[in-house]
Amino acid sequence: MKRSTKIISIILVFFLIIAIVVVGRTMIGNHFKKKFSKRPPPGIIVTEVVKKEFSEKIETFGTAISKKTKTFKIKKDDLFEDLKLKDFVKKGEILIKLKSGDIIAPFSGVLGYTGLTEDILVSNNIVIITLDDNSVIYSDIKIPENYSASIKKGLPVEVKLTSYKNRIFNGEVDFVSSRINADTRSLLSRIKVENEDLELISGSLLEVGVKFDLRNSLSVPDTSVMIEGDKSYVYKIDEENIANKTEIKTGIRTDKSIEIISGLTEGDIIVAEGLKKVRPLGKIKPINK
Repeated sequence: MKRSTKIISIILVFFLIIAIVVVGRTMIGNHFKKKFSKRPPPGIIVTEVVKKEFSEKIETFGTAISKKTKTFKIKKDDLFEDLKLKDFVKKGEILIKLKSGDIIAPFSGVLGYTGLTEDILVSNNIVIITLDDNSVIYSDIKIPENYSASIKKGLPVEVKLTSYKNRIFNGEVDFVSSRINADTRSLLSRIKVENEDLELISGSLLEVGVKFDLRNSLSVPDTSVMIEGDKSYVYKIDEENIANKTEIKTGIRTDKSIEIISGLTEGDIIVAEGLKKVRPLGKIKPINK
């Protein structure tokens, strides 16, 4: 009898210990679950929907042409001394002193050599000197016929050169031909670029972008737009910092911005970066960029 009572007591103690362990683990688990379930919302970079200028662009190429240019052919035996040219001369300055009479600069510009030629009939070499007024650079470009209705004088122009990476020179359309070239099916136009610092050099190959259909439209960063199939979305943030997945209709894309046609209004706050951290209807901590 005593032996059976002892066995029962041991069993009861064993189950009591198990019960205590189970209850303890449950209480500890609930404590940590409650503690860690209150994680703060993620910090997300947001931005405001603003208006920005957008435009269509015609891209083509052209060759830089000086505003004015003058060429001088000089015989070597007409020189008083070895020829030494200035980099830049002003109108009225003496370009070169010659035995036959000094050459005066007809306008301000940059001096340079074109090359050396040899006269077939005379053994003396002739030096060819050029004077270029590069204060304004022109370039003749060909506009495809399908853009003929859009091109007109005064449209803004962006010019790039391979020698100036990430640099844009601004200009405008200065002239538009009155007829289409039947051979090339293009409209001859001329652009003008102010070149006060003389950075553009005559003869350079220019990458020309003529902007047309200029308009002020809503703009968002390209990092804020999600593409799903044939639809586009952004996360719009409400007053309680809740991210609402919102469908939008987009227009053209610039270097880092996308035009918004519909779905947003000016002043809306949207997620700018970190889309993978955001969940629909989830709360965020806005960080203004």
